[in-house]
Amino acid sequence: MIDIYKKIDEHLMNDHRPSEFLNRLLYENSLDQYPFSMLSSLVKVEQSPVHHPEGNVWNHTMLVLDIAAQRKKLSRDSRVFMWSALLHDLGKAPATKIRKGKITAYDHDKMGAELARRFLNEFNEDSDFISKVTAMVRWHMQILFVVKDLPFANIKEMLEQVPPEEIALLGYCDRMGRGELTEEKERAEEENIRIFIEKCRQVLDNTGNPR
Repeated sequence: MIDIYKKIDEHLMNDHRPSEFLNRLLYENSLDQYPFSMLSSLVKVEQSPVHHPEGNVWNHTMLVLDIAAQRKKLSRDSRVFMWSALLHDLGKAPATKIRKGKITAYDHDKMGAELARRFLNEFNEDSDFISKVTAMVRWHMQILFVVKDLPFANIKEMLEQVPPEEIALLGYCDRMGRGELTEEKERAEEENIRIFIEKCRQVLDNTGNPR
């Protein structure tokens, strides 16, 4: 298993489209064994066609991963960033339910953080690396929550664990990895990031930098 993990790590860091390697592993059944099955199981997890026209969670993750690969140089820690992109929606497997005829995945960010920790622990990763990735997974939905003033927003606690710019970068990739890429969509997400960062700065101005 460690050989597959190392190969994934290599492709995450070096490929322009790491999804090609991940899809090859999937089709060769190389991701059937635990903990890689946490990833392969995402093929069976459907999403709302309104919000995710690209289809299941695996398809979404691969789109996010390739967008992240093109932007990883903007991250202060590209390895943390790329693994966060790959693992960000692990929580959708246990969280996805049909409620009133709609596909939902409430709390998949919280569930995903724990699953990401379990995944990385299987490979004796450095504890600091694991903590950083799990924090990114835990807070990757905050752009949506903060911009829309939803009750799930928790800027103060988020800022104690991750830099807002890193969450903004992952959140952008997450939002863009949904169906067809358009300039209109890109402009909208860039505006959401601007609002998110501004609200985070307001909290920092009022409380001081907690990190």
